[in-house]
Amino acid sequence: MDAVTPTLAAPDTEPLIADAPKASPAAPTPPASEDRTPLYRQLADHYRHAIEAGTLAPGDRMPSVRTLMERHQVSLSTALQTCRHLEALGVLEARPRSGYFVRTPARASLVPVAEPRPWVPDLMQYVGINQRVSSILARGLQADVKVNFAVAHGSPSLYPVNELRQATIRALRDNPLLYGTPPPGGGEARFRCAIARRALEARMNINPEEIVVTHGCIEAINLALRAVASAGDVVAVESPTYYALLQTLESMGMRALEIPTSPQTGISLEALQLASETYDNIKAVIVVPHFQNPLGSVMPDSHKARLVKWAESRGVAIIEDDTYSALGDDGNIPAAIRSWDTSGNVIHCASLHKTMAPGMRLGWIAGGKWQWRVEMLKYAQTRPNEALAQIAMGEFMDSPRYDRHLRRLRAQLREHRAAMAEAIATHFPAGTRLTLPAGGLSLWVEMPGSVSSERLFDAALAKGIRVAPGSLFSNSSRYDHFLRINGGQPFTREVEKAVRTLATEVSRLLDTNG
Repeated sequence: MDAVTPTLAAPDTEPLIADAPKASPAAPTPPASEDRTPLYRQLADHYRHAIEAGTLAPGDRMPSVRTLMERHQVSLSTALQTCRHLEALGVLEARPRSGYFVRTPARASLVPVAEPRPWVPDLMQYVGINQRVSSILARGLQADVKVNFAVAHGSPSLYPVNELRQATIRALRDNPLLYGTPPPGGGEARFRCAIARRALEARMNINPEEIVVTHGCIEAINLALRAVASAGDVVAVESPTYYALLQTLESMGMRALEIPTSPQTGISLEALQLASETYDNIKAVIVVPHFQNPLGSVMPDSHKARLVKWAESRGVAIIEDDTYSALGDDGNIPAAIRSWDTSGNVIHCASLHKTMAPGMRLGWIAGGKWQWRVEMLKYAQTRPNEALAQIAMGEFMDSPRYDRHLRRLRAQLREHRAAMAEAIATHFPAGTRLTLPAGGLSLWVEMPGSVSSERLFDAALAKGIRVAPGSLFSNSSRYDHFLRINGGQPFTREVEKAVRTLATEVSRLLDTNG
């Protein structure tokens, strides 16, 4: 179904629309919340929930703008913003001279991404992947990009940049000799304590002294790999997986073993067991248990417990990348894999890059039984992180502002992902598959037929649109007809136009191949 986005009639000529018999619930205007959510967003959430509950069904008329004004005692601007926001989310459609109607969801026509096919363990020496990845990234950087779907973080408007700026100013004011004093080894005490307290939500008990602050999560994983393995060793990884991890493995001369990963439940424990029977020298397995990049999968607790037990029995270290766990739609922090560990066999890594501040490279690692080696490697390679960002972030994480930010971020990401999924379902050709995750920042899209993601990447660049081709996320060619699409930006008309353009290019390539 094509999206209908006509120009809204002027307020003084907009027709009045009678409420449908089972139309909008007669509810008072929601009270202003403590996190100061704009009133139009509160009203939009109220009607979105009514639509999701079936109170307003597809095809029903939305109350008119004037009705919204009278019922909720709001201004014309607020009523209009409410309807336009719901339209941007893909749950309403505007019909010329008629008003807004509940839209029939196109997403129902999308089939979820298929589960991994039967698999044979295939040991891969990642020789040359850095060159291939770098070539794709360089082409993207050189182009005149107007809409960027390739990133895996939110838009700047989603992050508390003003509050963090003020926290940074206070940190400099309260520590006038900061730049004349070497930072403490391991990290700033308040920041490490804040992380340790937050870890309790994920059922982890971590001593602040165990936490080593790093330059983002990728440095934490780099330290973990160097602590447990050496050049020539075998490391099991999810497939598909984040391309920077593949580059890291190649740079260390380690051999990678790709393990099929389900869009629903994460890494296949059966395939991992088969791999261990074929290769008896696996040193570590790296997993992203929550809202995995790029799939968005979440590992069930039963799988986490089995993985910990299996790894312990095999003498295989688990490196847990838990960067995305705070981004679940339900607001609950899932239990970390480390919470099942009783022997120190799990190395826990995370960062604030996705949840708090893409401009701050703040990550951390708790090294388990390799703690001493992690600390030595950190000092030997990069020395302690500078202190300013840690002091500012430690103050912010200790305040109610942190939780308010996370609530807003989750709600906005849910809206953005849903709107993007709706647009893909509406405009991409038949046969497209998409699993809509319950959190995170990305959508993993399987294109129909044999459409090459790299060919689409180049075609989209020529139109000013950047995507992340599936070929980035594996050393094999099995994901060449996939795309990772960013779901962390507001769904504007410019974004919708870019999705339409992408869909046109996919159809053109499909016709060419056919």
